[in-house]
Amino acid sequence: MRLLVLPPVLPLRLLCAENPEDALGAGREGSCDSEVHVPFRPPTPERSARMRLPALSMLLAAGLLHTQASPPTRSFQVDYEQGCFRKDGAPFRYISGSVHYARVPRPAWRHRLRSVYLSGLSALQLYVPWNYHEPLPGVYDFAGDRDIEAFLDLTAELGLLVILRPGPYICAEWEMGGLPAWLLWKPDIVLRSSDPAYLAAVDSWLHVLLPKIKPRLYQNGGNIISVQVENEYGSYYACDYGYLRHLLGSFRALLGSEVLLFTTDSARAEELRCGTLHGLYATVDFGPGSNVTEAFGAQRQAEPKGPLVNSEYYTGWLDYWGGAHASISSAQVARGLEEMLQLGASVNMYMFHGGTNFAYWSGADFKDQYQPVTTSYDYDAPLSEAGDATEKLFAIRTVISKFQPVPVGPMPPATPKYAYGRVALHKYADLLDVLDVLCPSGPILSQFPLTFEAIKQTQGFMVYRTQLPRDVPEPAMLSTPPHSLCDRGYVMLQKEYQGTLERDGQTTLHVTGSAGDTLDLLLENMGRISFGANISDFKGLLGNVSLDSSPLSKWQIYPLAIDTAVRQGWPHAALPKSSSRGRAGPAFYTGTFETPGIAWDTFVKLPGWNKGQLWINGFNLGRYWPCRGPQQTLFVPGSVLHVGQPNNITVLELEGAPPVPFLLFLDRPVFNRTLGCSTVAS
Repeated sequence: MRLLVLPPVLPLRLLCAENPEDALGAGREGSCDSEVHVPFRPPTPERSARMRLPALSMLLAAGLLHTQASPPTRSFQVDYEQGCFRKDGAPFRYISGSVHYARVPRPAWRHRLRSVYLSGLSALQLYVPWNYHEPLPGVYDFAGDRDIEAFLDLTAELGLLVILRPGPYICAEWEMGGLPAWLLWKPDIVLRSSDPAYLAAVDSWLHVLLPKIKPRLYQNGGNIISVQVENEYGSYYACDYGYLRHLLGSFRALLGSEVLLFTTDSARAEELRCGTLHGLYATVDFGPGSNVTEAFGAQRQAEPKGPLVNSEYYTGWLDYWGGAHASISSAQVARGLEEMLQLGASVNMYMFHGGTNFAYWSGADFKDQYQPVTTSYDYDAPLSEAGDATEKLFAIRTVISKFQPVPVGPMPPATPKYAYGRVALHKYADLLDVLDVLCPSGPILSQFPLTFEAIKQTQGFMVYRTQLPRDVPEPAMLSTPPHSLCDRGYVMLQKEYQGTLERDGQTTLHVTGSAGDTLDLLLENMGRISFGANISDFKGLLGNVSLDSSPLSKWQIYPLAIDTAVRQGWPHAALPKSSSRGRAGPAFYTGTFETPGIAWDTFVKLPGWNKGQLWINGFNLGRYWPCRGPQQTLFVPGSVLHVGQPNNITVLELEGAPPVPFLLFLDRPVFNRTLGCSTVAS
């Protein structure tokens, strides 16, 4: 055993670190240049005995070295007496922004998160959509764009704390508020309640998700400082405290006793009464137009002590098809933010970057009528749909700089955009002529119509087919009961387009024909309701279709797997089809274009088109509806484009294409314009 022999002068270097005393840092990266000199003292008997200790023990005894076995305790807690959060024991407040990984292509994650960090935010808030990860019961998907663990690890790498909102219900203007549609396979299930069938599904999901979260909690060495339980539960009619207690027990069992769990509700007293529970820290949400003092006063009624928290400070708002593009001025957003920060509140801005409801993920609201949400979730947010910094972002950054340092350095530049120009398309086939491809298993037979849920079709489209039971020489009324057609029905008789029926809109058409003529209804799911009492939003035909009040029967029902076919290369890899019919009614159109050696973000406009779905290289960009508006362009991430080979375009137009079908690729979006729908003749 060798003894440590100290020289007359012992040079020590102190680490320039968060805790300089935690290590003996001579010569290490990031160490200070200054030296601390320990003067030589003649040995005493006591000191001589100490010097016989092994070198490591001596340094420990002197307090000059700490082992990894006793790191500083990491904690994130509520200090009720001082009215603040405490991070590692020190007072702390966060300034956060919402970004949803499910609305951003994975190749863009780093750019968006780096922009959040450089804006001066200390934290990121994000939802976990259950239906995005468990598309069918017991079938889980955490790969690619759905790799939440990779996203969380990236937030940690970039120095952002995380406020996690795993639901199970999230709202977020997302399909069914994040709940999986397969829950409705049990038609009488009571969602967001103590219904045993619902709780069993929730528990199964949480046992998959939360173990992925636990190692990333702040007290476990990660960056997740708090976790929300449910979401705005006070706005739901059930007011089921047993349900909230069940969730609290599950979260505690799976995440441990130290993690900070919280709730979020509006600042209305009734919602705070039903949405809060002892053991969950109560926070509120409100926008720039609210009275800050009154809103936080409502939080104080539910939570008399502790930090003030606005968990959703609205920087903009969502868009509905048929409405105007929402916007809130930069000055108004900045003014409200500064007022809250002056009070010492913690604030999360919803949204900081909205992104896009690709494919079928946009939800809907029900306010006296069904209101589907647009594909774009730009939200008039500080970072645009394409991830570019806006005037609003810089106004927010200026406010933040008054209260805490913001990172030095410029914001990431706007992502490059390219106007690829005009691309001609041609008709491939009418939808009814390719049912063998889109529904290879054939139709389901039923005396009366079945819902999407009864057939276990979660999204997209289904065809309902029957025959006219008698001759109809004079126009007869084809109709559906009120609220039973969900959400749009495209009617064909003998494969000729007759018109469209719509939920909370036109529900009757007049038709003529002969006995035995084929009647087809293509039913479109426009997104399940994501907020309020109507989230059990069944799709398809919920009631009988009648001809002059006589119910039609003997249906053939085709659940369509369009996305599966398109991802596999159809129709570009298939033999050409020929169609003698015109351009009205549901049909597929195709085209290709090549990029000039680059694959930059772009926006696609559909001049003269009515309504439908668009794919590029098998990627579902979402719904378009320019004649209803306000959104006139779809965002195309550069990451879905090819360089050096053709880019395949597939369009499903539902009502009728323009006389000369083409698309126009622009280098900027068009959000706030409504053209008006045209009537397309065959």
